Amino acid sequence: MFRYLLKRILIFIPTLLVISLIAFGISKLTPGDPVTSCGNLGGQDKTYLNDYFAAELAYNQRAQSLGLDKPSFYFSFTSRAYPDTLYKVLNHPKRAAIAKLISRYGNWPQIDHYFKAIDALEIASYQIPQSEVKNAKIEIRKALSQLKINYNDKRVNYEMKALQKVFEKDSLVQKYVGQESKALFLAYDQMRNQSSTSKLFQPKFHWYGFDNQYHIWFTKFITGDFGYSCQDGRPVKERIKRAIGWTLIMNIFALILAFSIAIPLGVFSAQKRGSRFDKWTGLILFVLYSLPGFWVATLLVIFFTTPEYGMHWFPSIGLGDTSTDIPFWSRFWDRASHLFLPIICLSYGSLAFIARQMRGGVLNVIQQDYIRTARAKGQSEEIVLWKHAFRNSLFPIITLIALVFPATISGSVVIEYIFNIPGMGRETIAAIYAKDWPIVFTILLLTTGLTMIGTLIADILYAWADPRVNFKK
Repeated sequence: MFRYLLKRILIFIPTLLVISLIAFGISKLTPGDPVTSCGNLGGQDKTYLNDYFAAELAYNQRAQSLGLDKPSFYFSFTSRAYPDTLYKVLNHPKRAAIAKLISRYGNWPQIDHYFKAIDALEIASYQIPQSEVKNAKIEIRKALSQLKINYNDKRVNYEMKALQKVFEKDSLVQKYVGQESKALFLAYDQMRNQSSTSKLFQPKFHWYGFDNQYHIWFTKFITGDFGYSCQDGRPVKERIKRAIGWTLIMNIFALILAFSIAIPLGVFSAQKRGSRFDKWTGLILFVLYSLPGFWVATLLVIFFTTPEYGMHWFPSIGLGDTSTDIPFWSRFWDRASHLFLPIICLSYGSLAFIARQMRGGVLNVIQQDYIRTARAKGQSEEIVLWKHAFRNSLFPIITLIALVFPATISGSVVIEYIFNIPGMGRETIAAIYAKDWPIVFTILLLTTGLTMIGTLIADILYAWADPRVNFKK
């Protein structure tokens, strides 16, 4: 057994690594700028040169705090046209535009010179007095902001012509930025005319070592540091701590309720196969399993929490505003009254499914030879059923355990949303809407880990339920 468990744990390690790689890759493919999506950077006015540098500094500091100033992975496999320091361009849209231009022209030195000319002209434009050529100054900055993030030839040419019109229209602009504007036009022509597309077909391997984004992120995760929320800057651990608590409470009680009713119900249905009890039980369970959770939850809220229908038996949705100063049992019963209906919604579907699985497992077992032998020895039907048949018919139920563990943390999005329960399901949806990816991928990896733990526990329970299961083979 120990050797089997060790082997399974060793298999889980590469599995978790693969899942973490997929999650990390998805996080890199998510749309938008990861820096600006993490709140207001401040200093975005750019009215004066100092404000321009302040905005750049705020952006770079935020990128560094998120670890974006490091390479993404241990290595990269690209062509010789791409530099191994492209990750040092912290501005996400600008880096994307540079990568597209490299894939078109293959001449990184000329592209780098072109973007430096854009930066030089933008800095010089802040020296233009506001009172003299205000409109020209605004048009120059607008065009340069588009040149930084665009790689499409038509759009770049359009912005270049717009800049040229500004310079031709107002000769006073040349006094302040004439040299920088000429350098930009020259750099643009060199980038287009001095292409090196042959480098795009020459492979090159870059090794960055362990100081990379994935390594830092994963090592922090396995040590319990899940990073910080992009929405409010709080640690992810604090954001999901309270949500996990409510989700665990609801799902654990729902599972206890479902298993405690479904298992004996399934056994008795198998014992009384073909009877009226079995037929009515099967019909009721089939109806329960067919009812959509959101529909049942909505009906329960409408009929049992509002006085209009005369059945105001439970408090309204949410958890209430119970103070922590009142006695424990008062708080307990208040919370229980709020959670009763959500627990019912979470359990009825599982109850129906587990009961039918249990019935099928018992029916399969009672046809075995050792059951007939036990009956031939004169043992009572109850002993035969619960001592011999029950234990060996648990295989379908044990298989469900692998699904139970992740469900206890991932929560039920629909139920939590309808009943306004601040659990993991609702927290996940809110994080997705807010593009708070640290929370989303933390929940993803936690769910993955619990799935593997559930699978391991299910394998152990297989051996407990049936001694014929041999883990040495």
